[in-house]
Amino acid sequence: MARFELKLPKMGESVAEATITNWLKEVGDKIEADEAVLEIATDKVDSEVPSEVSGILVEQLFGKDDLVQVGQTIAIIETEGGDVPVVATPEAAATPVEAVEIEKTIEVAKETVAAPQDFSGSDKFFSPLVKNIAKEEGVSVTELENLSGSGKEGRVTKEDILKYVEDRKSGTITAPKAVAETPKVVEEAPKAAEVAPQVVETAPKAVEQPVAQKSQQAVPVSVNGGDEIIEMDRMRKLISGYMTASVQTSAHVQSFIEVDVTNIVKWRDKVKAAFEKREGEKLTFTPIMMEAVAKALKDFPGMNISVNGDYIIKKKNINLGMAAALPNGNLIVPVIKNADQLNLVGMAKAVNDLGNRAKAGKLKPDDTQGGTYTVTNVGTFGSVFGTPIINQPQVGILALGAIRKVPAVIETPEGDFIGIRQKMFLSHSYDHRVVDGALGGSFVKRVAEYLEAFDIDRDF
Repeated sequence: MARFELKLPKMGESVAEATITNWLKEVGDKIEADEAVLEIATDKVDSEVPSEVSGILVEQLFGKDDLVQVGQTIAIIETEGGDVPVVATPEAAATPVEAVEIEKTIEVAKETVAAPQDFSGSDKFFSPLVKNIAKEEGVSVTELENLSGSGKEGRVTKEDILKYVEDRKSGTITAPKAVAETPKVVEEAPKAAEVAPQVVETAPKAVEQPVAQKSQQAVPVSVNGGDEIIEMDRMRKLISGYMTASVQTSAHVQSFIEVDVTNIVKWRDKVKAAFEKREGEKLTFTPIMMEAVAKALKDFPGMNISVNGDYIIKKKNINLGMAAALPNGNLIVPVIKNADQLNLVGMAKAVNDLGNRAKAGKLKPDDTQGGTYTVTNVGTFGSVFGTPIINQPQVGILALGAIRKVPAVIETPEGDFIGIRQKMFLSHSYDHRVVDGALGGSFVKRVAEYLEAFDIDRDF
């Protein structure tokens, strides 16, 4: 039998870590090659980690909600035949300084711990990593149960237990003795109770108090029994943090412009059936809008930038983010790379592919990285225009309003007439720290000019 190390795979440029959200397989389960073992989440997307081999899952090195670095071993799978590779322990992924400290503490633990801890009697959940550190550091089950965790629902994390060990070594705190490890205390306990019974009576209260406080913090109380309290899911918490940080970072200003898109509507109605038949793709308005935005960004490279402190970074590539609503109500922004190099067919295929995979939850982490400018279609939900929040560290975002039939003045050589036209609003939010009104207004005006000059006789 051989032991295969399942590592957290590289998930795209600039993605260095992920959080384990769910184990799909438990210890003892049989796993087929390419079968998903666990679910993970980055700061952008959720995905699955498949096994490269067939075998039996014999060890989970991390628990749910643990943060794992790319390249770290997260599970051990026992396979048939082959040599046994060296299994990396959780400490192997630590920095050299951390590794030295951990090695020292392990040696001390070996001298002081008489027997391994038994976690079966504990009602609290501890990840395999936390249990391993506890055993090596001589931290008893009682100590772990009384340790206040910073993880989700008060769980003890790797950082919590390492800090506890460090504080205990420095003398900042005194570790309580476990009953199984110190039988002498059990023998002397009755005497202590006779001398100071009030201490014995008050001690349980001291232990119960933090637990009660923690329970009150974890479970919100409804003031009138008719309200339903629902905790935000992980993605909604991330979106909330991004939006708040963006408003606090950028000086948001907006420019609005109305666009006559009658020619675009007529052209799409004329060619959409032939387009779908030839390309196997539906032709929506979004790729036509994206094409105009990419052209305008080439004309105004000052909008294709990002800000890092006091520095402005001019982006070489034009990578358009496309805000997409998910079935669960959350939002994600997949990115069309090198959008200015795509023709309309290529743009339509990219838009449809990213949109479909976003709805199906099949986006890869790299699909949401590297955006330089973002477009959001608020018209999908009937909004005429909106004031979108900038997707940091970009400096602009364009909202596409709903296309409507409206009465309009039509100028002709014979005079002005009132007619029915298809019109929409473009709403441009930009960062006034680095984009002035002249640039922000000129950019959205150029997008409008490209849309209004659309050739109704063009081929796709």
